[in-house]
Amino acid sequence: MSSDETTVAGPTPARPDSPSHPHAADATGEGHAIVLGAGIAGLLATRVLADRFARVTLVERDEFAEDGGQRPGGTATRRGVPQARHLHGLLDRGRTAIEQLYPGFTSEMARRGASTAEVLIGTRWYVAGLRVATAETGLTSVMATRPLLEAVLRERTLTLPNVRLRSHTTAHGLVGTAHRVRGVVTVTDSENHTLAGDLVVDTTGRGSRAPEWLTRLGARAPQEERLEVDLGYTSRFYRRDPGEVGGPASIIISTGANGHGGGAIRVEDDRWHVTLAGMLGDHPPTDPAEFATFAAGLAGPDIHDIVTGCEPLGDPVPHRFRHSVRRRFDRQPVVPQGFLVLGDALCSFNPLYAQGMTVAAQQALALRDCLQVPDRELPVRFYAAAGAVVSAAWGLASSADLAHPGVVAPRNLRTRFTNAYVARAQRAAHLDPEVARTFLRVANLVDPPAALLSPRIARRILLHRNP
Repeated sequence: MSSDETTVAGPTPARPDSPSHPHAADATGEGHAIVLGAGIAGLLATRVLADRFARVTLVERDEFAEDGGQRPGGTATRRGVPQARHLHGLLDRGRTAIEQLYPGFTSEMARRGASTAEVLIGTRWYVAGLRVATAETGLTSVMATRPLLEAVLRERTLTLPNVRLRSHTTAHGLVGTAHRVRGVVTVTDSENHTLAGDLVVDTTGRGSRAPEWLTRLGARAPQEERLEVDLGYTSRFYRRDPGEVGGPASIIISTGANGHGGGAIRVEDDRWHVTLAGMLGDHPPTDPAEFATFAAGLAGPDIHDIVTGCEPLGDPVPHRFRHSVRRRFDRQPVVPQGFLVLGDALCSFNPLYAQGMTVAAQQALALRDCLQVPDRELPVRFYAAAGAVVSAAWGLASSADLAHPGVVAPRNLRTRFTNAYVARAQRAAHLDPEVARTFLRVANLVDPPAALLSPRIARRILLHRNP
């Protein structure tokens, strides 16, 4: 094994002002942080760590070539993110969290071709087979492809003077003991290197090998919670008429009783990005004619109109998501110092509910707050804070999944009551703008689920007749 040991750096002087990060000049730091994975979660974690450490190294197995395909500012689909070819949703809670870390993010996305709209005014939602009433929600949707989202965040992150990207580099294990992680073993061009650091953050996604790595060090792997949904989705791009104005910026049709749903969003380069989804093994086909037939069976006609009325750009592309998984680091009696897990590596959600990027952004803010008082209890404090964020989203997603009888899992009285009440709320949202507003604010993780139980909203839900 060749050695490329990186020693811990000392304090650095205050950084010069950066127009992309106006608060960067106020921060000084010491030490070296290592982030594994340059996806959304990794970029957000790097942004936070850059304010507290002298150096941050971002390790990514994909290569960002200078020929325009995968350069840091490019918008090509990365091999390591196969789901990037499918529709991504950024909930408003995630958008505002990212704005805190990257001021001007929303306007920059719009400048680069993303669509923005007020939820329920510029977009259309269907739940329980019915279109949700139009209402002002105070929420903003940002609609773009995953590659554009990553490109904007990557460009902004790599402008930080103390951040270094190591692409085409794979993490193969942790260095340290069961009580203290001190670095990571990486492989570049078949050569092993040891990268030393004061903090290692794993954001390598749902395929994270953190449990295996911790076991090798003699530490306990976290318990896992899994919910099998066997979701499949198929996506295709369509041409929009250049300069077309009016109409919705997106159409979201939530999965109905048959487990079918779909979405269409207006993205950069005058395109519609259409994704069809089916749960429990009933997956959308990739044959173009059958793809259109599947779209015709959705609760609303809007997506089928796009599929049959617009020019297709490329073939339908499938993806499969078998189960949601939550790793319970927050329940570990002992966690190693110097190591954190964030993003999908901590909890991977059913993508139907578009929670992943938003929860990762919330975790990044939790990490920022925990770093205000750096001490040996950082992992414990972070997992407690991140656990609260994850629990809220996990509860919403798992309850929605358990509303489908084919999802095999225990259902207690609380789950049955919750799903019956949510079904009534969805039907009321079809006619009542105030219920619609509250429902969408909960779904966007802006308001807590308890908002639907407030006396005023509960009265409107319970007194509504079924449409």
